[in-house]
Amino acid sequence: MKSDIFIDTSGFYSLLVKNDGKHRSAAKILAGARSGVYSFVTSDYVIDETVTLMKARGFRHIIPDFLRLVNSSNVCRIEWTDSERFEAASKFCTKHLDQEYSFTDCLIMSVMKELGLKKILTKDEHFKIAGFDAMLAEK
Repeated sequence: MKSDIFIDTSGFYSLLVKNDGKHRSAAKILAGARSGVYSFVTSDYVIDETVTLMKARGFRHIIPDFLRLVNSSNVCRIEWTDSERFEAASKFCTKHLDQEYSFTDCLIMSVMKELGLKKILTKDEHFKIAGFDAMLAEK
């Protein structure tokens, strides 16, 4: 049975930037998607954040291919933020002001809970704190 893995900005970064310390681990997980073991889910906010990060870190040349691939992918579905998801993320954010979660993190966690997802391709330890399996975070 195929399972869904949410992919966060740091997961995309690890996949796209070959000299990233987690590139090999991320590439192995991507291979699982190509073989049909996994499929990925992401959000419009993550795509926004990824493009912004790539620009900031000098990888502008990767952006056109990244956008083309993510928009046409058969193994990565985009979950779009509507007013209900925005409201859920706002409530989640307000409830967890004691944490250092970004608003995008709150949106991701809300969507993951909505979809019943546990695994996330990320290096971000905030997701471990929230009870998710942050697949690229330090063990």
